Amino acid sequence: MSGIALAAPYLDTDADQLSFALGHPPHTALAVRDLTVGGLDVQLRLLGASHQVFAGPVRETVACLPGVEGGLPDSAEREVDGWHYRFGAGVRRFPAGEFSTRVAVIRSRAEAHPRALYGIFPGSPEAVTALTVEWCDTGPSWRTWHTYPQSRTIVATHTRLEVR
Repeated sequence: MSGIALAAPYLDTDADQLSFALGHPPHTALAVRDLTVGGLDVQLRLLGASHQVFAGPVRETVACLPGVEGGLPDSAEREVDGWHYRFGAGVRRFPAGEFSTRVAVIRSRAEAHPRALYGIFPGSPEAVTALTVEWCDTGPSWRTWHTYPQSRTIVATHTRLEVR
């Protein structure tokens, strides 16, 4: 899938502003991709430099949420309607050259992935939000990347949903 050249401004200015939540209703999306993965309906939602993934009973949101303090947990686990949900996030800052290389790898990975959604923001080809999803043995697994060229920061998340 080709990256979507987004016309929307880059609103999330720093990775520290992102929050994690489960169960939030859909936010206005810049792009949406509906998929069936392993027989499960999955919706990837690009919200700017943030995302939502709806998979089975799970509604994951990583975004700047009004009234919710910024900062992502390193990990979170929950039981949701017969599924075990496991989330992990990492935030890393890079030197300029390494940041550019890593963003190029993210874009290439999303470009080659059959179940991806990614957007490129105006003003910088390194301002990217990318999501990929696949089916593992017991359920879907998805990864996301949010890149912040102004601080050379990349937020990477990995989620696993396993049927119980």
